[in-house]
Amino acid sequence: MTRPAATMRKDLADSLAAAMAASADQSIARAALLIAGIEYPDLDPAPYLARLDAMGRDAAQAIERHVVETGDRSVAGRLRCLNAYLFDREGFTGNRHRYEDPRNSCLNEVLDRRTGIPLTLSLVYMEVARRAGLWIEGVNFPGHFLVSCPDASPTGLIIDPFDGGTVLTEQDCRRMFERHVGSGVPFDRDLLAAATPSQIVVRMLLNLKRIYVHMRSFPQARDVTELLMVVSPSAHSELRDRGLLAYHLNDLPRALQDLQTYLQLSGAGELDDESKTERKQIWEHVKTLRRRMAGLN
Repeated sequence: MTRPAATMRKDLADSLAAAMAASADQSIARAALLIAGIEYPDLDPAPYLARLDAMGRDAAQAIERHVVETGDRSVAGRLRCLNAYLFDREGFTGNRHRYEDPRNSCLNEVLDRRTGIPLTLSLVYMEVARRAGLWIEGVNFPGHFLVSCPDASPTGLIIDPFDGGTVLTEQDCRRMFERHVGSGVPFDRDLLAAATPSQIVVRMLLNLKRIYVHMRSFPQARDVTELLMVVSPSAHSELRDRGLLAYHLNDLPRALQDLQTYLQLSGAGELDDESKTERKQIWEHVKTLRRRMAGLN
């Protein structure tokens, strides 16, 4: 017998919470594979975790051969070996032609198809590197996820796995920042700081939610929102979005409950004009929902 969707969402949310609690070593591959379970409900993470382990061993062997043959034990030399393994031998590449394909945000598909978006390719890079003995951190850069190797130089080395492991200068990052956010916002080097596991998972979920909403795949978008509320329980905007998605799905009681609660939680303090306009729109939804609910009784 098929389990109800609500039960499946709760099981997935509980599993993700457990995976996040166990991510003290910064390894979030299991969390990413659980998220992919929204698109692939029968996905078993174990074979993909085993594949990452095998790739890490292969990369470590390639690095060791390089050290033996050249005597070069530098971090930069080991990174070149890692890049050669991932991008030349294994053929990982950025999916520039079908960037919005939800498969690009699912780690299992990225490992199977050897292509993805900056975030998922960075995740593969981090996971394989760590298994090969290299410490790589995620960088939650606006518009384009990156990674850094803090041991490669006094200020760290910024790397773009979406572009075949290209090393970026700060000036490169400034230009990339301007392309994504415009010239009116000042660049801050704090944008290159290491991302926490929670920040990486939230970004992965937000990417998926945006894609599903764009595709009008509202059940999946609501599942993503449920997971976002597990990872970021204080994010009131996710409560609002869950209510709006329930509205689209004609789940009127849940929509009314979520939107009323959102208005209660978000109404404290000074609000700017945009927030006031948004709250007015949500209040109109609430009034419509109350009328519709009354008509059902």
